[in-house]
Amino acid sequence: MSQERLGEAIGLTFQQVQKYERGANRVSASRLYDLARVLDTDINFFFEEMHDEVAQRSPGQLRGLAEQPAPYEAEPDPMAKRETLELVRAYYRIHDPQVRKRLFEMTKALAARSDEIVGRDPEE
Repeated sequence: MSQERLGEAIGLTFQQVQKYERGANRVSASRLYDLARVLDTDINFFFEEMHDEVAQRSPGQLRGLAEQPAPYEAEPDPMAKRETLELVRAYYRIHDPQVRKRLFEMTKALAARSDEIVGRDPEE
């Protein structure tokens, strides 16, 4: 999606989108919500690859929290990851339904084999 189209979708100019992208301007929580909605992703997507040193400089970490918050989720939802989104988009760019079905079946077989190797229940 172009910066211009993204800007139009959230009511901004492409110049403002560029400033967000370069980090020249901060993105408010409500604007981040708008971006996630337009890009059809979870807000957590924007924080997946945040380095620990950046996270440790957040205001809450610098001030120190009275108590440690409970982790939101022990294991991140794979449906909220960029990799999943890219994989699904690539899958649906395959126009031949038979090729798509064979790829789907192959992926399931590889996952089942992987579960066998690590001794995991495939229904988990």
